[in-house]
Amino acid sequence: MTAFKTLDDLGDVTGKVALVRVDLNLPMQDGLVTDVTRIRAAVPTINDLCAKGAKVLLLAHFGRPKGERSSTMSLSMVVGAVEKEIGKEVMFVPEIAGPVVAQSVGILKAGDVAILENTRFWKGEEKNDPELVKAIAANADFYVNDAFSAAHRAHATTEGLAHVLPAYAGRSMQAELEALDKALGTPQKPVAALVGGAKVSSKLDVLTHLVTQVDHLMIGGGMANTFLAAKGVDVGKSLCEHDLTDTANAILEAADKSGCTVHLPYEVVVSKEFAANPASLRTCNVHEVAADEMILDAGPLAVEALADALKTCRTLVWNGPLGAFEMAPFDAATVSLARTAAALTKEGTLISVAGGGDTVSALNHAGVSQDFSYISTAGGAFLEWMEGKELPGVAALGA
Repeated sequence: MTAFKTLDDLGDVTGKVALVRVDLNLPMQDGLVTDVTRIRAAVPTINDLCAKGAKVLLLAHFGRPKGERSSTMSLSMVVGAVEKEIGKEVMFVPEIAGPVVAQSVGILKAGDVAILENTRFWKGEEKNDPELVKAIAANADFYVNDAFSAAHRAHATTEGLAHVLPAYAGRSMQAELEALDKALGTPQKPVAALVGGAKVSSKLDVLTHLVTQVDHLMIGGGMANTFLAAKGVDVGKSLCEHDLTDTANAILEAADKSGCTVHLPYEVVVSKEFAANPASLRTCNVHEVAADEMILDAGPLAVEALADALKTCRTLVWNGPLGAFEMAPFDAATVSLARTAAALTKEGTLISVAGGGDTVSALNHAGVSQDFSYISTAGGAFLEWMEGKELPGVAALGA
C-alpha cells in the first residue's frame, strides 16, 4: 500500500488554509439532499481540521456539467445540508480559484468552513490541467484528500493538487485505505472473495485479479450462470453471457493454477418468471434446471456450503449479491450468507470488507451493515481497487 501522511502528521495549522477534497455528489430531489451519507463521511476530517484552527475550503464535484456552469448543479444547493451535519455556518464561494477565493479566505477565521463551487464547472478539472491546479493551490497551504470514491480519477482536485501542496489523507480516506490493506494488501489468510452481480463482462478484471490473490472465490448472481454454462450446465432461460464461456473457463483454469477454489452454486432457486409467484418457484440441483426456467438465487444447501467455507477463512472481500435480492424470496441467499459473515466478524474470527452500490443496499437489507469490519460506499474506485489497479488519487498522496 502507498505510504501516506494523515491528519496526525500535521503540525500547527492555526490560520492555515486547507483545501479538502470531499465527495458531495449527493442525491437530490426538488432541490433538497435526500441522503447525507457522503457528508457524514467527511465530518470527522472537517471537524478535526476546524479543531486544529485551519480555514477549511471544501472541494467537490456534482453531476456532469462538462465544463459549463449550471444552476442545477451548483454546490450552493448542498450548503444547508453540510451546515446541519457539521453544526456550524458554512460560507459558499462561487469560484474555485482566483481573487474571489482569496477574498473569501481573508474573511474566514480560524476554524471556519467554506464550500467552493462545483469543480467540474471548469474544463481543466477533468483534464487535470496544471494551470488550473496552480491557480487552485495558490490560495491554500496544504491539501487533504478525503474522497476515496473519486480516487480512481486523475483530475485536478483528486490528483493534481497532491503534487503541488503538502498532501494528507483525510479520516475517511485513511479508514478506507487501512481497511482495504487488511482485505487484500496484507490480509490474514485464508482469504475469501464473494463476487456477485448480473454480468461477468462488468467484472472480468476483478475476477481475473482475484483468482491470483485469494484462497476462495465465491461467484454468485447472474454471473454464476455464465460459469455454470461454461462447465456444461444447461441454465435454461437464466441471465447468461454465453459468448463469455471461454473467458469463464480461462478464469477457472487460472484459479486452478493459483490454488484458488472457485465456488459455484450447485443448488439453485428457479422460476419460470421473474416474479415471486409460488406456483412457478422451486429449488433444485443445477443440472435439473428446465429449459423454460431461470435461476434467480442460490439454494439453501449451496449457501450452507459457502458458510462452511467462510468459517475456515480469516478475511472476506464482498462485492455484489448472490441472487436477485431486490425481490423476495430471491434475497434469501444473500441475506443468509451476509448474516453468517456478520456473526463471524462479531466473534472476531473474520475481517469483512464490502463495497459497491448493490452490496451496500444488500447488506443494509440484511440488517448487518453495522457488523461488517468495513463497508465502502465507493463504486468505481472500489471496483478498480479489486482489479488491482493503482488509483491516481491514492498514489499521489505518496508522491
